[in-house]
This record gives sequence, structure tokens and C-alpha cells, in this order.
Amino acid sequence: MADQVTILAIETSCDETSAAVVENGTNILSNVISSQIDLHKIYGGVVPEIASRKHIEKINGVIEEALEMANKALDDIDVIAVTYGPGLVGALLVGVASAKAMAYALNKPLIGVHHIEGHISANFIEHKDLKPPFICLVVSGGHSHLVIVKDYGEFEIIGKTRDDAAGEAFDKVSRAIGLGYPGGPKIDKLAKEGNKKAIDFPKAYLEEGSYDFSFSGLKSAVLNYINQCKMKDEKINNADLAASFQESVVEVLVNKTIKAAKDYNMKNIALAGGVAANSALREKMNKACEENEMKLHYPSLVYCTDNAAMIGVAAYYDYIKGVRHGYDLNAVPNLKLGQKK
Repeated sequence: MADQVTILAIETSCDETSAAVVENGTNILSNVISSQIDLHKIYGGVVPEIASRKHIEKINGVIEEALEMANKALDDIDVIAVTYGPGLVGALLVGVASAKAMAYALNKPLIGVHHIEGHISANFIEHKDLKPPFICLVVSGGHSHLVIVKDYGEFEIIGKTRDDAAGEAFDKVSRAIGLGYPGGPKIDKLAKEGNKKAIDFPKAYLEEGSYDFSFSGLKSAVLNYINQCKMKDEKINNADLAASFQESVVEVLVNKTIKAAKDYNMKNIALAGGVAANSALREKMNKACEENEMKLHYPSLVYCTDNAAMIGVAAYYDYIKGVRHGYDLNAVPNLKLGQKK
């Protein structure tokens, strides 16, 4: 195997069309992201059919831009990597079809990557000292997972959401108070102006010893609070509501992660996914780690949201382990973490 491995990675699982060129696992030569947020926010969320069509429009240009930015030609690429699940099936298919066509035409190895594995692997880009095993809290629009990263590409899920993921709860509450989509950054920004102790929203810890998450009750409590205020004709302080809601989410995420780290005797904790960009989560988790003599890692903001660089990183570790996929690789919208094709 060559000493240097240059990977062209593609990510189209939801509403970002992204391509990146990654060298030797953590050297990001380019990471181009074309976001569709402005397109979807008038609908209050991602419309799958619109997302798929926009990926088709953007994919070739994004790949060309990534190669140009990296100063690489297609002949310089050793491996083609792509997200094949989980995600929106139509969106995933655009990336998978593009990757398969390129791998076939160039006669290069093809590697399908799990989207969440990509998010976890984003931590390796800037934290060269981070090595498995460690605990990772994955928090995004569709996922709230507590994962033991046993090795590169080897995971044990010890906790997951039973209903609404943290990101979904952020989006729904944001919509309810008129902030719109995407909810995470907007709630985070507004919460800075509010009092996080103003409203006593519930914190769901579930049964004793559980690492699972549940945010549907919290979401319902927020909606009930809004409705009661409207019925009583009471003015709602949206900043206090946002801060109090965010505090309830963050407290549970932090406490369960720290408990899991203690129970599994882990000293390294990582954050991954879109909600890992939340400033309150970073601050509270950092403080908890310091108090418990643990070390916290999280990616830069650009690597928290969906991007192809993280897919290229994950693909590198799969590649050196000998993982290869055939041209029958397909989109798997409900792909489970750790499930290999």
C-alpha cells in the first residue's frame, strides 16, 4: 500500500452538497460545502425532494471546486469515498451514484462511509492526540447517541434517543417561538440574552442507570407553556424560554455523558454532530470534564455540520483496515452505526 493516500470524499446525506480532498487521514486539502438552508427555511425544515434535486444540480461543480482547491487532478486521487447512510434516501443516492461512477471510470477503490462515523471521525482532524478508546456524544438533527469508540471504525452504542433527538427538539421549539429553521443556532444565540433558570422545564433522565435520551416530553412541556401563556394572555419572554429549554437539554446531555465516562473508566470525551456546535453544551461539558479530570475534544464549527472532510477521514481508517465496497453499493437511509455492508 502506498505511503500517501489521497481520498476524494462526497457527502450528500441531507441538505449540504459537499466534496473534500483528504490526504493521509487528517490533512484536509479542501472541503467545499454548498448549503441549502436558505432554500428550505421557508418550509420550516428540509424538503427531501427539493434537497435531492439541488444535490443533482450542485454535485459536479462542488467536486470540481474541491479538486481545484486541493490542486489535484482526478488521476491524483487514490480512493473515492461517499456517505451511503443514514440520511434522506434521494439525497444519499445522488452522492452514491456519483462516487460509483467516478470509482468505475477511474478504476479506483470505493468506500462507503456511515454518516455518524464521519461525525465522530471529525474529531481526529484537529486533535492529533485523540486515539480510541474514548466516549463520544453524537448530537445532531436526527441522532442523539452515546458511543464507545473502541477502535477506528469500531463502535458500541450504549445510549440513544427514544424519540426526538436533541436537534429535532431545537428545531421544533425554534419553530414554536417563531425563530424558524435551522433551530439550533437560533436558539443558541437567543438563549445568551435570557435567564436559563427563568422556567423550570423537565429534565428526562429515564430509569436509573439508563444512558438513553428522551426530549419529546421537554418539547411538549415547552409547547404547553406557550399555549398556557397565550390562553392567559401573558407575554412570553422568548429569550428566557430559549435559555431555559436549552439548559434542560444540555444538562441531561452532559450529566449522562460524564456518568458513562465514569462507568466505563474513560478519561477522553468527544462531541460530534451539529448540536456539538452549541456554545452552552461546549461550555458546560468543558466545565464538567475539568471537575472530573477528563479531557474534552470537539471539532471546529465547520466540521460539526455535515461536510465531506469528515467522510474522507473516516474512509482513510476504513481503507487502511482493508474495507472496500463494490459497485452494488446502495443508499441505506436507516443504516445502523457499526453495520457494515
